[in-house]
Amino acid sequence: MRVRTAYSVVAVTSLALLSGCGAADMTKQASPFANAQGSKTVTLSVQSWVGAQANVAVAQYLLEHKLGYRVDTVQVDEVPAWDALSQGRVDAILEDWGHPDQEKRYVDDKKTITRAGGLGVTGHIGWYVPTYLVKQHPDITNWKNLNKYSSLFRTAESGSKGQLMDGSPSYVTNDKALVTNLKLNYQVVFAGSEAAQITQMKQFAKEKKPFLTYWYAPQWLFKKVPMTEVKLPAYKEGCDADAAKVACAYPHTPLEKYLNTDFAKKGGKAAAFLKKFTWTTEDQNEVSLMIADQKLSPADAAKKWVDSHPSTWKAWLS
Repeated sequence: MRVRTAYSVVAVTSLALLSGCGAADMTKQASPFANAQGSKTVTLSVQSWVGAQANVAVAQYLLEHKLGYRVDTVQVDEVPAWDALSQGRVDAILEDWGHPDQEKRYVDDKKTITRAGGLGVTGHIGWYVPTYLVKQHPDITNWKNLNKYSSLFRTAESGSKGQLMDGSPSYVTNDKALVTNLKLNYQVVFAGSEAAQITQMKQFAKEKKPFLTYWYAPQWLFKKVPMTEVKLPAYKEGCDADAAKVACAYPHTPLEKYLNTDFAKKGGKAAAFLKKFTWTTEDQNEVSLMIADQKLSPADAAKKWVDSHPSTWKAWLS
């Protein structure tokens, strides 16, 4: 549910917490191991936010240490990841936030991509304010009262309007349309990436300053910076069909996994494992927190989680 346009595709051999994006040529940087016939290799698509990196870190660790595969990872924004998956340049996407157009094209019509079941995590995008601000202004959690408080959120970037902070311009966001259609005195300002957005929010929180931000769950930062969601007009099926006319909240989206169809059929134990890979929001946040806040490498965070949750992951290998 996050990325609508292609911004970056970067091949990587190990997971890292990413903070930016730039143009690249997927045809030159796709993994040479993707869809390799007769070899025990798997290529996983990894998105730039840390929750997606946590999924891949644990899957990679288990594929390598328990099933004997070589695992390569490729950073691909969500929409171009579907193209790469369809063409066999990556074997699996482990966290998709809902792309019905791509699903119809590749799963239903072309049948080059196969559904691999739910991740076990439900995603939700929304607008949030820090909970310490809500204690001062309890009615700020209703969108109808936001204009009354717009002066609290002014920044150098937003000028005379309140700032609504978004992350990467590549994430799916209805925020500009929402501001316009709900007649709100706010300016959408992009931090540039998830990491940059987190840095700004943590600084605001440290100084107990007001902020209004586009954010999403699951996300480890809620444990460090308690936030309360602002209630937007209720989401109804189809209310976001026309991007220019959106005037409703974001939906709650069960996150899904997808496999390249050839890999789903011929990927052996690796494909079977990825279909069974299912964990909770708490599991994902635990690994995300280790990577992003405690600064463990993704591999070390995955090992720590694997060592302490054998009853969860052993079911994926059976």
